[in-house]
Amino acid sequence: MFDSGATVAAALDEGGADLSDAQRQPNGVDLTVGAVFEQTDPGAIRRDGKRVGERAELEPEDGAYRLEAGTYVVRYGEPVRIPDERIGFVLPRSTLLRNSCTLDTAVWDAGYEGVGEGRLDVGHEIAIEPGARIGQLVLAAADHEGTYEGEYQGERL
Repeated sequence: MFDSGATVAAALDEGGADLSDAQRQPNGVDLTVGAVFEQTDPGAIRRDGKRVGERAELEPEDGAYRLEAGTYVVRYGEPVRIPDERIGFVLPRSTLLRNSCTLDTAVWDAGYEGVGEGRLDVGHEIAIEPGARIGQLVLAAADHEGTYEGEYQGERL
C-alpha cells in the first residue's frame, strides 16, 4: 500500500525539506531540480567496489538548463528522509514524459536520508528551470530487516 501525499510530506518536513504547497500531491511529493550534471569520466562497478565517474555541473542559461538530447544526472532540490517502515520510489512527472524525457532513480531504502540524485534522459531538447518540479516521491510500506547504512547515507545534508 502506498502512503498518502500528506504522509510523504510529513516525512520530508521532518527531514528538513521546505516544501511548497504546489509540491504536496494527493499521492506523494514533487521533487525539484537542484542541479544538473553531465558525466565527463567513466565510472566503474566491480564485485569488490564502485566508482562514480567525474561530472561537470551545468549552469543555467537565461534562467533554465537548456538540455540537448542525452543523459544527465539531476540532483533533487529537497532533502529526503525515508521512514524506517517504508521504501521510496521517484517517478517522473507526466509533463516530463510528455516532453520526451524520463527520470530514473534507484529504490530509496528504509532509513535513507540525503539529497539524492536521478538519471534524467532527454529524448528531445528541453529547457528546465532550476527549482522546477520534475519527479514525484512516493512511499510504500515495506517488510524488511534493518535500515539503510550505505555510503550515501546523509549525502549532501
